[in-house]
Amino acid sequence: EGIIKVHVHTNDPGLVLQDALKHGQLVTIKIENMKLQHENILVGDTDEIAQSVEEKEYGFIATSMGEGLAKIFKDFGVDYIIEGGQTMNPSTEDFMKAIDSINAKNIFIFPNNSNIIMAANQAKELSDKNIIVIPTKNTPQGFTALVNFNADASVEENEQALMESLTMVKSGQVTFAVRDTVMNDVEVKEGNIIGIAESKLMDAGDSVDEITTSLVEKLVDEDSAIITLFYGEDVTEEDANNLRDELEEKFEDLDIELYYGGQPLYYYLISVE
Repeated sequence: EGIIKVHVHTNDPGLVLQDALKHGQLVTIKIENMKLQHENILVGDTDEIAQSVEEKEYGFIATSMGEGLAKIFKDFGVDYIIEGGQTMNPSTEDFMKAIDSINAKNIFIFPNNSNIIMAANQAKELSDKNIIVIPTKNTPQGFTALVNFNADASVEENEQALMESLTMVKSGQVTFAVRDTVMNDVEVKEGNIIGIAESKLMDAGDSVDEITTSLVEKLVDEDSAIITLFYGEDVTEEDANNLRDELEEKFEDLDIELYYGGQPLYYYLISVE
């Protein structure tokens, strides 16, 4: 009680420390330069580079769709991004290529799609390296797991912590219907905007903002603290900011975060923690 652990990504750690001191004493401080640790070398032969770089303790692979989401994963320290999504699922060979390009004792894989978990596990069986597959079913789960990673903990401790973290986040997606259907007692017409939460169809309508707001309402409960929106390539920054402002008025007690995801097909990916 009275102690809070805070994890921050910033280009100005000194400013963060100054602000933190306004709220209390700092017990333990750890600062790492993620860019230096995980910056990828893009020139030269991949195998030669892997051999020339000293083997590190941990490596990370994530599947992602959209340049914005890929950048966020990179900021979290992910070494290798595999392009994927609902319409183009990476193969076991794609995962093997990623594994071979990383010179690390232990490699964590975040599939971020339930359809890809099997391919990731097959790569784990084929590889001679120590591979840990965290069965993330979507991007919000992938981000939550990475936030809970602790470089000072053992592989086993991290695997347990990351697996437990998957239950801490609820996720939703806002996209469009490609055909008429009735699912989960919701009638859908082709072209409708639809809201999906925890793999269940929850809403259908004509407005992206209305469906997104309705979906957030269904995901939020008394334990929720943070709502994060990742807006896709078909949403303008202005529209996304306006929606965030509306959600901040509606959910005054919760933190609303907004990021550019750039993902195709999905207007918004939603994370509620």
